[in-house]
Amino acid sequence: MTEILSDSEADERLGTHWTRSGAVISREAELASFMQAIEVVDRVAVLAEAADHHPDIDIRWRTLTFRLSTHSAGGLTAKDFDLAQQIDEVLAAL
Repeated sequence: MTEILSDSEADERLGTHWTRSGAVISREAELASFMQAIEVVDRVAVLAEAADHHPDIDIRWRTLTFRLSTHSAGGLTAKDFDLAQQIDEVLAAL
């Protein structure tokens, strides 16, 4: 089983674009267009599937909200922050 991070460990790993509310980290990103937003979702889907760790993604026209939590572990784990970093890389590459 994946180890749950303590609050201080989670806060240390929190990137500049992510916020934490309890056992969930989230990030909102506004893209240039709806099609670019969907392209980002497609890229993140490939990464999530490879990691077997799937974020909640809310699509509102060209604004995406990503939410990560390791539900099977009951909290935040390294898997959440690893995928958050990959999401940041996808968004930075645009």
